[in-house]
Amino acid sequence: MPPLDPAVAATRLAVRRALRGRDERVLLVALSGGADSLALAAAVAFEAPRLGVAAGAVIVDHGLQAGSHDVAEAAAAQASDIGLDPVLVRRVAVDAGAGGPEAGARTARYAALASAATQAGEGAPALILIAHTRDDQAEQVLLALARGSGTRSIAGIPADGEREGAPIIRPFLDESAGVTRGTTEAACAAQGLVPWNDPHNQDPAFTRVRVRQRILPLMERELGPGVRGALARSADLAREDADALDAIAAAAVRRLLAEQTDADERTGSAVRVPASALEEQPDALRNRTIRGLAGAFGARIGRDHTRAIAALVTDWRGQKPVFVPGVRVTRAAGELVFERQVGSPRV
Repeated sequence: MPPLDPAVAATRLAVRRALRGRDERVLLVALSGGADSLALAAAVAFEAPRLGVAAGAVIVDHGLQAGSHDVAEAAAAQASDIGLDPVLVRRVAVDAGAGGPEAGARTARYAALASAATQAGEGAPALILIAHTRDDQAEQVLLALARGSGTRSIAGIPADGEREGAPIIRPFLDESAGVTRGTTEAACAAQGLVPWNDPHNQDPAFTRVRVRQRILPLMERELGPGVRGALARSADLAREDADALDAIAAAAVRRLLAEQTDADERTGSAVRVPASALEEQPDALRNRTIRGLAGAFGARIGRDHTRAIAALVTDWRGQKPVFVPGVRVTRAAGELVFERQVGSPRV
């Protein structure tokens, strides 16, 4: 028997590790027909029978390019040829009005994946596997840095999660597996698979394509060939920190909410927090706690609003209440009082 191609081995190992300890009995690969998703489909087709789980594929036809129907059918045929079953094709209508065509396609795609997961699942949604690689992660980190984002955003694409009620994992993001775009292309070639080259992946009108084709190659020429891997590792490190800080802040929010005693506070109309409880926290934790307390009223606040509320603790000079969408925060008698704000603060 000839030795197993290293790229094929890497993709299979990534899938095996990602599925270890999970209890879903049905898997669905999100298959575009490109090298990344085709290599993932082949790895899942190999590993699933050995794990005693059923494995299929779902192909989403966005209808954004001429011949997209033929591309979807070709991807479906290859999925069937490698043994995936069921193979589902979903044609969607993309609303480009909200956020542009990329955002519209992403929304439609995940909705279609979730619907297919519900259809294919046995009493619970099937597990969706998506083929983002370490290269995708590197690109995501650069985009996050360019937006001035925080740790959670720099943590990049999550390896697992949920969308529209369907569980999702991305096996190729695993740091140990180290699967890159080059890995998936080599795996396809070694297995005789013919990937589709999406013209959109060469269109510089898309920001991600410019990062891929211009920015990252420039960084590699100037800084060395390990830039992509280093950026992906930065995402791993940022995620570890963000997970830890989020968990600590969530525990602090639960404790502060549990300490509410007055009747109006138990009903959720107000929350009183000792300023000293926030003052002793480091900035990263304090800001997360403030966002969590605002979230108790259904408010989602950004950095500017968070900093304004934090100033009631760290730079108290008798300021007026801080109004943020959905919440009014006042400092009185050494406490921060979070209250639901309905309508304009001037009313």
